[in-house]
Amino acid sequence: MYKLKDAGVLVTGAGRGVGKRLAIGFASAGARVGLLARSKAELDLAALEIEHAGGAALRIRADVTDFEQMCAAVDRMRGHFGGLHVLVCAAAIQGPVGPLFDTPPKAWADTIETNLIGVMHSCRAVLPGMIAHRAGKIIILSGGGAGSARPNLSAYASAKAALARFAETLAEEVSDHNIQVNSMNPGGTYTSMTDEILRADELAGSREVEQAEQTRLTGGIPPDKQIQLALFLASERSNHLTGKLIDVTDDWKKLERENTHPDAWTLRRHLK
Repeated sequence: MYKLKDAGVLVTGAGRGVGKRLAIGFASAGARVGLLARSKAELDLAALEIEHAGGAALRIRADVTDFEQMCAAVDRMRGHFGGLHVLVCAAAIQGPVGPLFDTPPKAWADTIETNLIGVMHSCRAVLPGMIAHRAGKIIILSGGGAGSARPNLSAYASAKAALARFAETLAEEVSDHNIQVNSMNPGGTYTSMTDEILRADELAGSREVEQAEQTRLTGGIPPDKQIQLALFLASERSNHLTGKLIDVTDDWKKLERENTHPDAWTLRRHLK
């Protein structure tokens, strides 16, 4: 396991789902974890799990769609742990499920506000400190939609594709400051979003429902695989990588030892 002893790691969307899994994984690796979410109950439970296992966690109740709240969260993180070395952007909502012609425009826009603008707010809030210290890691969770179309989930898919390009763009902007920005697709895993698709039934489409049923049955991608990729991207062993889009099912470990084409492992994945 990649060790990150005493590193300050802020995880947005840490109250549940993949964000919570990654937060627990970072704490197990020795990091001091800031748990950021909107729900106090979910934050309390996540912190309890980490602290009972001997880890260090700080509960931060904030909304990624509010830039001022994110700036205050970053200040709390630095004040409590003495630094913020890694940002993990996991906060997301699935948004409306169904064909676009029947989707309320506001619900569509709200999804973009959380899933894309929320990531921008998070990155913007941490960057001044990372630039001042000439070091930092930003991991953005992409997902279904970045690599292929997802009919009936157009808001979610569009945001996730945009995040992959955002990560590539930001990576180039901050490369001279020794900050690495990458996006990772954690793969299909059982979360509340899985149940949302199953409840939507035919509005989601047969392909989405079949995949959700399989994910509910098997649990989907094991947490350890997601955690190992995130820990690698947060560690010094990935200092040579930035602007990449990596799927948890990819043979990503070869990236530790191999040089790649500049366009490989990006949104232009045909060159991988």
